[in-house]
Amino acid sequence: MDVSRLSDFPIKEFHPIPRGLMGPGTYELIGVEAKKLGFKKTLIMTSGLKGTDIIEDIKGKVEYQGIEVVVYDKVESNPKDYNVMDAHKMYTEEKCDSFISIGGGSSHDACKAARIVVAHDGRNINEFEGFNKSENPVNPPHIAVSTTAGTGSETSWAYVITDTTGDEPHKYVGFDDASVTSLAMLDPVLYYDCPERFTAQCGFDVLAHASEPYVSRLDFQPSLGPALHVIKLTSENLRLATYEPRNLEGRSGMMYAQYIAAQAFNSGGLGIIHSISHAVSAFYDSHHGLNNAIALPRVWEFNMPTCYKRFADIAVAMGVQRNGKTDVQMAEAALDAAIRLLKDVGIPENFASVNKDTYPKNIMGEGVYKDAGTEIKGDAADIDRITNHVLQDACTPGNPRECTFESVRPVVEHCIHGTL
Repeated sequence: MDVSRLSDFPIKEFHPIPRGLMGPGTYELIGVEAKKLGFKKTLIMTSGLKGTDIIEDIKGKVEYQGIEVVVYDKVESNPKDYNVMDAHKMYTEEKCDSFISIGGGSSHDACKAARIVVAHDGRNINEFEGFNKSENPVNPPHIAVSTTAGTGSETSWAYVITDTTGDEPHKYVGFDDASVTSLAMLDPVLYYDCPERFTAQCGFDVLAHASEPYVSRLDFQPSLGPALHVIKLTSENLRLATYEPRNLEGRSGMMYAQYIAAQAFNSGGLGIIHSISHAVSAFYDSHHGLNNAIALPRVWEFNMPTCYKRFADIAVAMGVQRNGKTDVQMAEAALDAAIRLLKDVGIPENFASVNKDTYPKNIMGEGVYKDAGTEIKGDAADIDRITNHVLQDACTPGNPRECTFESVRPVVEHCIHGTL
């Protein structure tokens, strides 16, 4: 039988997830857990987390267990290929045997990528774009400690890297079962120092991670229930976590939402919310969660005609009362609820509004992006190149509605200039 005739994805795969420790006080155990995993000399990978004492605190807890620690603290938002290769160089020169990543998705992704490089004797990370390109399944052990509720990279099989070696930057996804961490540690207390706008933008990454597998073309049944629960958790907790940063209930709710959402998309797939986000940050180095937030309502509206019933379910998860509404009316209510949440937590309305002041860690217009400017141009040529990047993205095949240049370009244009 030619199974390809049955559907686009006749055989679906459940990808591995690591052991996880969650809850207040979890990070206090990191030294003990590292020792149990056999760490002797470990490389911490982080963006530095300036303004907090998190790195020094965790470093001390690891050293207390007799483990040597080396710190690479130059991971950038939207981690670059040179971040990965520089970390590999430090790891090799210092003769480390393990990794700890501390931070959000950027630190975790760069660390997962560095492990792939270590396992392949220093080959350039850009050789591993795509699905399961690694040839050595044995990577150094890795503990991932999250300080944001966003990407869920600590528990997924994906890492996202920007290739800076070409004429234009190219942001790609490496999906690799070998990249999965050894241990994920999530402590909501570590989220207390996360800035307000950053919390909000990371939260929309979570909502994208949940909504995309729920409507994905893969239609992966084990992901559907967790995805809906994440939508509920995010709707109930994101405002609280954003505006009451030391509210344990709000932070814990988003901690679980992040973790479960990543497990939903881990096997259930993503769509063009992420493809648009990857494209915009490839060209401008803008924040991934912010990009997802701006793209989300436009992509929901684009996809609705293919799956109104699924979006009606999303509305229920977001607290909308059906009260006799049709599936179409409920789907539209889901979109309204997402836009209300977006505005409530202060997300900019479009990419034209994004600039150096839009999020706390903005490095737009710096480093390799010094010639890109500190604002998103959004002219016709810009819209074209973003659209073409979207069509090449690894997340696009999972989108429920077929994507062509002609159908996607208006969505991109509305993301840049449109109002909600």
